[in-house]
Amino acid sequence: MDALKTIAADSVKADAPVFGIGDTVKVSVNIREGQRERIQMFEGTVIAKRGSGVAETFTVRRVAYGVGVERVFPLHSPNVRNVQIVRRGKVRRAKLYYLRDRVGKAAKVKEQV
Repeated sequence: MDALKTIAADSVKADAPVFGIGDTVKVSVNIREGQRERIQMFEGTVIAKRGSGVAETFTVRRVAYGVGVERVFPLHSPNVRNVQIVRRGKVRRAKLYYLRDRVGKAAKVKEQV
């Protein structure tokens, strides 16, 4: 069991970004297509965070061409290059799943001042 904890501790990023639920973030993801590698940006609102340690994940939601798109990113994955905070959100919930049912301006999160 101690060996497992040691491996997990080595995999945790020391410079993991600190962001919260409701924040709008820009995630840089490393995409491999055959032999080529490229970085893809995914910008949206963080609607959920779960797990701890190596298994910590966060869900980002955005609306693209009128269709809601959600992606779950492992926080400590080597494929997640960078998480840049665009704006802070003011929310009173731990999970923002209710945004899935909202359309247009109603789906926006207020900015924290």
